[in-house]
Amino acid sequence: MNYFAHGRDYLDEPYFLAGTAIPDWLSVVDRRLRARRRRVEPFLQATDPRLVQVAGGILQHLEDDRWFHQTRAFAETSLQLTVLVRDQLPADDGFRPSFLGHILVEILLDAQLIRAAPAQLDAYYAALSAVNPARLGDFIQQMVAQPADLLPAFISRFLAVRFLYDYLDDEKLLGRLNQVMRRVRLTPLPCHFLTILPKARNCIRERSAELLDGGSDRLQAVVLPGEKR
Repeated sequence: MNYFAHGRDYLDEPYFLAGTAIPDWLSVVDRRLRARRRRVEPFLQATDPRLVQVAGGILQHLEDDRWFHQTRAFAETSLQLTVLVRDQLPADDGFRPSFLGHILVEILLDAQLIRAAPAQLDAYYAALSAVNPARLGDFIQQMVAQPADLLPAFISRFLAVRFLYDYLDDEKLLGRLNQVMRRVRLTPLPCHFLTILPKARNCIRERSAELLDGGSDRLQAVVLPGEKR
C-alpha cells in the first residue's frame, strides 16, 4: 500500500494519519531507519495522546502491508505488471522489473482511489497540515532510537509539494517514478515507458476492490525466474 490507501480512513485523526505515513517517510529520508513493531508498541501506553496516535498509525501501516502483500490479488497484479515492464524495457538488470511491478501496484492503487474521490485527497493534506512536523520528529526519534533530524523538513516538503496529485497524470507519474529509481540507484525509465501506463492503470482499476478487501486468500510473493527479491 501507498500513502493514500494507508491513510484515507483516518482523516479525522491527524496524528494517527501521520503515523500511517511515517514508515514510508523514513524510507525516503534514510533507508536505514525503520519503525519496528517491537519498538513502537510500548508507545501505545504513552501519556501524550498524540504520541499514542502516532504509534497506532505506524502499527496500522505495518498491519496493512502485512496482509496486503500476502493477498492473491497483489501477487497476481504485481506479476502482471512485472511482465508488462519486462516486455517493454531492454534486458537490463538496472531496471528491476519486479521492483517496478511491486511499486506500480501500490502507486496506481492510490491513483485509482484518488480519481474516485478527489476531495478526499484535499482532506488528506488538510488533516496532515494540522500536525507539528518538529513534534513528529521528536516522537519518531524516541521510537527508532536513532537521529531522525531530516524528518521534520521532509514532512514540510511533503505537505508543500503534494506529489500524490501527480499520480493522476502519466507524464508527471513518470517523473515521480524516476525520482524513486534514482533514490534506490536504479536506471531511470525512458520516455517510452509512458506507453504501458494506461494498460497498467486498467489492470489496477479492474482489481482495485480485490486489492483492498483484505481477504483471507493469501499467497507468497511471486518472483520471475532469474530475478531476486
